[in-house]
Amino acid sequence: MKLKEWDQRYQSGETAFDTPVPLVVEIAEIVAAGMPGRALDVACGAGRNAIYLARQGWQVKAVDGSAAALATLHQRNGDLPIETALVDLEREALNIPAGCYDLIVAAYYLQRDLFPAMMRGVRQGGVLIAIVHVAGQPTPRRAAPGELKSIFEGWEILHYYEGEPREDCHRQPVAEIAARKP
Repeated sequence: MKLKEWDQRYQSGETAFDTPVPLVVEIAEIVAAGMPGRALDVACGAGRNAIYLARQGWQVKAVDGSAAALATLHQRNGDLPIETALVDLEREALNIPAGCYDLIVAAYYLQRDLFPAMMRGVRQGGVLIAIVHVAGQPTPRRAAPGELKSIFEGWEILHYYEGEPREDCHRQPVAEIAARKP
């Protein structure tokens, strides 16, 4: 889908979900252990995960290619200090400083060439959460069964699941992972 189409979807309110992804809630509590750190929300959309994390005390940077999505995030976040960046992830490099983040979230967005940068961006002991749609055969936007887990070889797997989505707003099978950097 092109960014113009995403802008239209966000302007219509079609993809402006209010509640954070359940896995983000579960894992953020474990990672924070009472002391939230720095979080990066990649392909943040309207910001449901970024807003949740900021409310929990995380220092959040949210990145998306849709200006309408980021505008929605700004309208919804109140006075929460969320740094945002408009980046066309498919055409521009996403600069993620090495070891900068305690938590990186990439929910329902698969861009295979972003994984090395996201993985470098997680500090030692930090966690990367990724949720992608799965298909029998991999496509540019769908992972093959087991593909997501294979990316995190050598990391501590805190959570892994493949199957029906745990959210009503998604209808395609998913793979979810939360992995801690050694």
